[in-house]
Amino acid sequence: MNLEGRKIIVNKSSKELTELLKTPENYKDFMPDGLQKFETKDNGFKFGLQGMPEIALKIDEVNDQKAVLKSASSSLDFSLTATINPISENQTEVQMLFEGKFNPFIKMMVEKPLQNFINTLTDKIEAYK
Repeated sequence: MNLEGRKIIVNKSSKELTELLKTPENYKDFMPDGLQKFETKDNGFKFGLQGMPEIALKIDEVNDQKAVLKSASSSLDFSLTATINPISENQTEVQMLFEGKFNPFIKMMVEKPLQNFINTLTDKIEAYK
């Protein structure tokens, strides 16, 4: 299952953005309303949203072209990637891409909430100061 967020322009250099995305604590600022739990770990974080199970993510890779978050649970196989494309010295194009391997039943249950989550992350990153 693949999902895409819209492409956005962030008023930060790609270097500023990659530094921001390397730090687990910073992801709290991008979480949707209804966040009930947020805990950081060495290389990742766990969060809980109202009406959803808790999700643990680890920061797998961050470089000047992408930031990759992967599921920290062995029972779920997915990744969330932010593609990073510098436009100018202080503007960067970003797009969220979700890739997951789910059975058809799980896919049917999670597709819409995941797309909403990606859209919210995109909106929050775009509005981030």
